[in-house]
Amino acid sequence: MAEPQSPRALPLYLKVAAALRDDLTQGRIAPGTRLPSERSLVHRFRVNRHTVRNALQLLRDERLVVTERRGTFAASAGPETEGPALAPGLLHFPCGTGRPDAPAVVRLEWEPAPSGVAGQLGLVPGEPSLVHRHQVPGDGVAPVQEAVSRFSRYALAEVPELARHRGAGVRPAHRPDLRLLYHWMHRAGLRLTRRESIGVGHGPVATTCLTVHRVVSDQHGHVLEVTDIRFAPDAASWTYEFTG
Repeated sequence: MAEPQSPRALPLYLKVAAALRDDLTQGRIAPGTRLPSERSLVHRFRVNRHTVRNALQLLRDERLVVTERRGTFAASAGPETEGPALAPGLLHFPCGTGRPDAPAVVRLEWEPAPSGVAGQLGLVPGEPSLVHRHQVPGDGVAPVQEAVSRFSRYALAEVPELARHRGAGVRPAHRPDLRLLYHWMHRAGLRLTRRESIGVGHGPVATTCLTVHRVVSDQHGHVLEVTDIRFAPDAASWTYEFTG
């Protein structure tokens, strides 16, 4: 059946998943109980079967339901299902924690994006946006690892937890906690994709350094974040991985 929706509307499968998630977390569907059949869910939500299947797949990724030959069941209560769960591989932002003797330095700033990135972030030249900087100090003046993430106007509008940091640069220095960033994006109905290029360049981390340029977008093609990672070839590895 037809399912018209505006480009900015929340995808229907996310609405179905949200309603079922609420049933599961509020106990209206008890752990171990079989969920209604796909046909029943199609009639309940007035959507097609493909939408229902996408919603159930999302709940499986979140480990809220399990599917067997006999049907789909609410996951049994236990440590693995307590609290919010993300799809496999959806990790904290960022995961480069530094070395024991040189913990990472993290700060949040509010500054204009470089001219080459402003348009990509949906900003006019000179317009400020949120910037997350993550550095691991080295033995000298320059850091051995650095990641600079710039967030788009669209990301600040769509992710309430991120929007709270608007104007962060005018506040006293603090250590921001954005570890759940990708969970916030996921919860806002954004299905993330990333595109990255890897090369060798020059920057503050070393005379010669490895570089990663990463662009994170949602399912509609809106750019959410642009991150540039630089690290010395002999520095510790950098883990910064997720799936949508």
